Amino acid sequence: MKTWMITGTSSGFGKALASKLAQEEGVNVIATARKEADLDYLDQYDHGQIKKIIVDVSDPQAVKRAAAEALAFSSKIDVLVNNAGLGYFSTIEESDLKEVRYMFEVDFFGLAEMTEALLPQFRANKSGIIVNISSALGLTTLPTMGYYSAAKFAVEGYSDALRQEVADLGIKVLTVEPSGARTNWAGSSSEKKVPEIADYAKFKNMVATTDQAVDNAPGDPALIAQAIIDAVNSDKMPDHLPLGEFAYNGSLDKLRKLAGEIESNRAISLSTDDK
Repeated sequence: MKTWMITGTSSGFGKALASKLAQEEGVNVIATARKEADLDYLDQYDHGQIKKIIVDVSDPQAVKRAAAEALAFSSKIDVLVNNAGLGYFSTIEESDLKEVRYMFEVDFFGLAEMTEALLPQFRANKSGIIVNISSALGLTTLPTMGYYSAAKFAVEGYSDALRQEVADLGIKVLTVEPSGARTNWAGSSSEKKVPEIADYAKFKNMVATTDQAVDNAPGDPALIAQAIIDAVNSDKMPDHLPLGEFAYNGSLDKLRKLAGEIESNRAISLSTDDK
């Protein structure tokens, strides 16, 4: 039996992943959420292979307890999916840094805490896959989403470094960068501040219509969940998995622009080394 542990399975990608995996043969599913009732949908699939764990990933002690509970259910966790996350919509200047810090606690530090709690068992087993759900906005950016991008850029840097540290230990790290999808991410799972400063008036509609934008988003959570499962089960799992047209085109446009800018300043860059 292969055991998957997925955080943030009350809705969105996490729920889609848990639902698909719960119906597969030979798979144990450890699903986490902040409220037990949010996991009732799994009961229809449960024949002893599902473990529900209630945890707020912004609470380090709760994360440690959740990890211990998961390992009591299954001594070997094969795949950890760090999916729990929040959105944040605001211009940089008008953002509430207390809210931003909480978003970082969930989107970045919760991911890091859960990973740290389970790394010892991955090392002991000399195997395992860690899937960190980032975002297309961890590769490129949009106005009014600067702090959310900052959190996801942190996930990207953390994942890239971790991948190098555990490469010789039989542990793999996959970073997933989805585009906009039809989830609660921009609804109940986000904070929004419509710009009030006149200089940012052109961004008002962008923030005010986020709910409608998500309803019409091209990304299908079920297809995204299947793409993640397929990548994990692949013999050649990629390091990064941008999903959706915006993720694909946006990341390539950003990287090409960055590469061109770096190359155009080659002389300046190399001139600062005292050889």
